[in-house]
Parts: sequence; C-alpha cells; structure tokens
Amino acid sequence: MLEAIKDLRVRKKIFDRVRKLEDEPEQQGKPLVDDLMGYRSVRAVGQRYRVVYRVKADVVEVIVIGAGIRKAGDKNDIYERLKKLLGRG
Repeated sequence: MLEAIKDLRVRKKIFDRVRKLEDEPEQQGKPLVDDLMGYRSVRAVGQRYRVVYRVKADVVEVIVIGAGIRKAGDKNDIYERLKKLLGRG
C-alpha cells in the first residue's frame, strides 16, 4: 500500500509515524470495531491517512497491515480496502 503512494514526502511521514509505534503502541490510536476488531488505527500525515496495525503483546510486536486515506463511503477508503484484503467483508 505504501508503494501505491507516489508522494515520497507522504510515504516518509507515514513511515515516521509507524516508527513512533515502537513505544507503547497499545496506548496510541484507537481500537477498531466490527470487521476490523483486534486492530488499531492511528492518524498520520495531517490526519488524512490512517495506519492500521495489530499489537502482539506476548512478544511485543507491532504488525502494520495497511496505510491509506480515510474516505468514508468510498471504495478506496483504507478500512474498506483492509476488510477486503483480510477477507472480512
């Protein structure tokens, strides 16, 4: 998903936001519900993009599953794309 973002500045900002998840990832973002339950979402790049991730507490591992623009009601909305990718909707 990051490769689809052509603006290298935006990619860097998203990557920088992901790096901040190294410290207390379960305290950042918000837990998602419904089809994306078990994942969390944090805002990035002026709050336009979302980084969706899951925290594996037993090994202190953060797994980023996607990043993209939040566009409610649009088929390219980051949450809609992830539901399809994960086979949950």
